[in-house]
Amino acid sequence: MKLVTYESKKQSRLGVVEGDSVVDVAAAYDAMGKGRIADAKLAAAAKVLRKLGGPPRDMIELLGLGERYRKALALITAGAAAHSKNAKGLLTPLATAKLRAPIARPNKITCIGLNYADHAREQGIEPPGAPIFFLKSHNTICGPGDPIRLPPNSTQVDYEAELAVVIGKRGGRIPESDAHAYIAGYTILHDVSARDMQFADKQWYRGKSCDTFAPTGPWIVTADEIPDPHNLRICLALNGETMQDSSTANLIFKAPFLVSYLSQSITWEVGDLISTGTPPGVGFARKPPVFLKSGDTVSVSVEGIGTLTNPVVGP
Repeated sequence: MKLVTYESKKQSRLGVVEGDSVVDVAAAYDAMGKGRIADAKLAAAAKVLRKLGGPPRDMIELLGLGERYRKALALITAGAAAHSKNAKGLLTPLATAKLRAPIARPNKITCIGLNYADHAREQGIEPPGAPIFFLKSHNTICGPGDPIRLPPNSTQVDYEAELAVVIGKRGGRIPESDAHAYIAGYTILHDVSARDMQFADKQWYRGKSCDTFAPTGPWIVTADEIPDPHNLRICLALNGETMQDSSTANLIFKAPFLVSYLSQSITWEVGDLISTGTPPGVGFARKPPVFLKSGDTVSVSVEGIGTLTNPVVGP
């Protein structure tokens, strides 16, 4: 199931992608509740939804309702889409839907540095023996089609394609064998980086946390649809030219290990993001270096999830 946050009539809405359309979650509730869709199987699923809660207000609340809720929601939205003529305002064509970042304000945006061995080698660095963590701040979040804004105090803004894990359950001190139960799904995160700030500071917070430096989306794909997150093609195109092309099979530290490892000292919250690192081909390591400039278009693609595209604009 693909979960989206989108804009309709200047309001933020939750939706589920069904084929070429987005099903409005609140409208699907309304259609079922008022009996405009008569279907015994759907009625049973609707009963589960009502027992667990009403229409969620945002993506974090939706994820927090749990896997049983999401499975019932998948039945409801698929059925509602099939009976859409009986429910006004239920469907929006995906091609015209204004998608937003799936989670507008994650509690934590935790990123992993040097998590592809070949990315470490392209910098002349030995792969780390333990995960390297850093944080991006909330102001970095933006959505599909939103501009990446170059800051006026940087001339070396770089791109980084990444697979992000979406936490769906609060927890700490999680055994690695149980980590999958805390993963709601996966999305794309573009870890944009101001290299001149990053290298001058000798730490990564400022260079990674400029406004708009974490485009995410276009949606969250639930974990049940990604049977192996460590066997996905991941690539990035700059103005149509492929710059990064690898596989998550090359990740040094896998998602369950990362969830467990950091949970020994930090509690995960619903909606937290773990961005798992970038493969080789980044701009600063090229000869000559390639940095983002106003007028560029960057697209990050991850197999099984989709493509996240953003324009680049000047300060």
